[in-house]
Amino acid sequence: MYNRLRELREDKDLTQIQVAKYLDMSQTGYSQYEIGKNDIPTRVLIKLSLFYGVSVDYLLNVTNETKPYKRA
Repeated sequence: MYNRLRELREDKDLTQIQVAKYLDMSQTGYSQYEIGKNDIPTRVLIKLSLFYGVSVDYLLNVTNETKPYKRA
């Protein structure tokens, strides 16, 4: 899962600082998600899935399908 976060970020040419700012957190805190040191809270997973336009299942490595689900 953590490699996906990094790959998505790098594919968009973003820095950890930029993503951390979007999430309203420190770069250090965000980097802990990317290296797998800290679990990612559900609210952050949802925010990241919306930011990158992918499903939470994709972020969690449950599927390789990037397309997000239709919103309820």
